[in-house]
Amino acid sequence: MKKIIVLSVSALLSANLMAMDKPMGVKQEGIKYIKMLGMSLKSELKAKMKEDKSGMGAFGFCSAKAEQITKDVNAKLPSYAKVRRTSLKLRNPNNKADEVDTKVMNEYVASIQNGTFSPKNIKVVEIDGTSRVYKPLVAKKVCLKCHGTNISESLSKAIKTSYPQDKAIGYKEGELRGVIVSEIAKH
Repeated sequence: MKKIIVLSVSALLSANLMAMDKPMGVKQEGIKYIKMLGMSLKSELKAKMKEDKSGMGAFGFCSAKAEQITKDVNAKLPSYAKVRRTSLKLRNPNNKADEVDTKVMNEYVASIQNGTFSPKNIKVVEIDGTSRVYKPLVAKKVCLKCHGTNISESLSKAIKTSYPQDKAIGYKEGELRGVIVSEIAKH
């Protein structure tokens, strides 16, 4: 009986080790890159919000550093992958959504409206040999300082100065703020 148990445990361990040697799936790889960007931005943003409750420090960080952090994360990724952010209501025109991004975000909005949404609903879309992995970003209470309907006058002025075409306001808690997208080309 001991031999059977030992053999069974050995077989399970071998199967697990072999599974670890297999390349991760596209969805898992995309999520890994999304987390790299998300965690980099979120940790800095939280620190700025803690330092300055008005939101000015967080806005200053976003306007000065978010694009560079995205570039830095992308520099760490394999050559066949990249990660970015986009939204239906842009602040930074460099983050413009394409047709596929817009379709996916509209699907998220519809699922929020009909009560079937989960922030863990990761979508994978295949386009011309590239897999796009989408993670939804939902407006939280803290986001509303810069993206809500009751933005302070000084913050509103700073936003309009930095982003004259800004559309990323008027959100309510729980609405789709945007997505983080990881793109992985077949390799």
